[in-house]
Amino acid sequence: MQDTHAAAPLAADDPTLILLTVEEAARRLRIGRTLCFHLIGSGELESVPVGRLRRVPVAALHDYVTRLRQAHRPTTTTA
Repeated sequence: MQDTHAAAPLAADDPTLILLTVEEAARRLRIGRTLCFHLIGSGELESVPVGRLRRVPVAALHDYVTRLRQAHRPTTTTA
């Protein structure tokens, strides 16, 4: 018996999606769902309402990671 789920790509890994569920966004960031909801609630991670649903634009993930990287860059001092 063949496992058909193993052959299908995960929705979180589908590069054609532009809006992700919170769970898919969390999976791409390699964080938990609860933390992802916290980031959305605090405004650190952008999300948009689609009817009664909440979706995270793929670009918002890139923006969030860019801000994290900038915040953790070592400061350079010039003498």
